[in-house]
Amino acid sequence: MRYMELGSSGIQFSKMGLGTWAIGGGPAWSGGPSEQNAVDTIVEAVKQGINMVDTAPGYNFGASEGIVGKALKRVDREKVILVTKCGVVWNRKGTVWNKVGDRQLYRLLTPESVKLEVEESLDRLGTDYIDLYMTHWPSVPPFETPIAETVGALNELKTDGKIRAIGAANVSISQIKEYVDCCELDLVQGKYSVLDRAVEDELLPLCRENKITMQAYSPLEQGLLTGTITRDYRPEPGNARANKKWWQPGNMERVIDMLDEWKPLCDKYDCTIPTLCLAWVMNQGGEVNLLTGATAPDQVDMNARAADIVINEADLCTMREMAEALDA
Repeated sequence: MRYMELGSSGIQFSKMGLGTWAIGGGPAWSGGPSEQNAVDTIVEAVKQGINMVDTAPGYNFGASEGIVGKALKRVDREKVILVTKCGVVWNRKGTVWNKVGDRQLYRLLTPESVKLEVEESLDRLGTDYIDLYMTHWPSVPPFETPIAETVGALNELKTDGKIRAIGAANVSISQIKEYVDCCELDLVQGKYSVLDRAVEDELLPLCRENKITMQAYSPLEQGLLTGTITRDYRPEPGNARANKKWWQPGNMERVIDMLDEWKPLCDKYDCTIPTLCLAWVMNQGGEVNLLTGATAPDQVDMNARAADIVINEADLCTMREMAEALDA
């Protein structure tokens, strides 16, 4: 496993992190894995050298954080770079956002709410500090909070030792610049896969300029790039995949055809289709980190191999050109 610095924090973390959205289960994932399997997956990731574990209160109403907390009891906490988030709540009012099952989620980033959230997360996680604390989504009207006010609370939490570094997810270029003016921003999350390369236009250059780690999430397009999806598969209504571009009939089949054409590359690099797709993202630059979403211990082993694969420039370009052709 390769390691890198988290922004300018001095914290060393694995080039690949484990995301626990699916592990949290719930309606968005049609139930998800058993709790024991989820805990075993996190423990296996740490054993494999994946020391960054990413969760959030909004992943099934705190269930994901609770599972991560149970896994932390089975590993050395000091060897884990723990990430969680704030800004998505269900137990107090904010701007109406998503509804999951029959429960409403709200977006809220007031300083008061952020300070409440960190205590709730620490309790669910069973720890007294969080290595990287991130805003999950920007606040929006009618409960909009200026970034400077939210960051003021985050800086206080950092001074108090409850968090070690600050990150932001799902933010615009202008919002990132506001964060940089108010704090040491160490990580920004953005959706990045061989099928979705929008972060390359502005986000990646901005991160390079400001020594911010760009962490790619959904690198396997919620499982589509695993090579295990059959042509007749259709996401259930309400499933997190159901409204996504590449999961639509017609698009999905063209992606499957492309993956079939990549099998010679798998032979060349002695890896599977999903490992190849993960390696493609990880080979896009030294500031790029990868967040994967394994839900079983054997998937962790497959994913971890991607960190050591170096794809040559010609093959990287071939994969990019074939993916770009799907957009055409």
